[in-house]
Amino acid sequence: MTDGGDPEKTLEDWKAEMQAEHAEAIAEPDPDADHEIEGVAQVNYRLTFAYDAERDALERVAERQVNDLSDPELLSCSCGVRGMTREEAREHAAAARED
Repeated sequence: MTDGGDPEKTLEDWKAEMQAEHAEAIAEPDPDADHEIEGVAQVNYRLTFAYDAERDALERVAERQVNDLSDPELLSCSCGVRGMTREEAREHAAAARED
């Protein structure tokens, strides 16, 4: 059952509220929390396996790195603020130092 409201408007209102909360968390870090900017990155490898018929098993026989380590696009803070751009993370770290 619906309340007759516009679901698109409800979604847009929710997005705006979440974006405002995110911006506030970036600009006004918790002074009692530890702040350390972090990100998750991975390097991918192509692995080659050989089938060992006697053991009915696959064994890794080679690995080749297919990309280099690069900085992630989104960063987080150990205080719990997630999904920050590099600029937002810089702003958050600077604001945390001011407290």
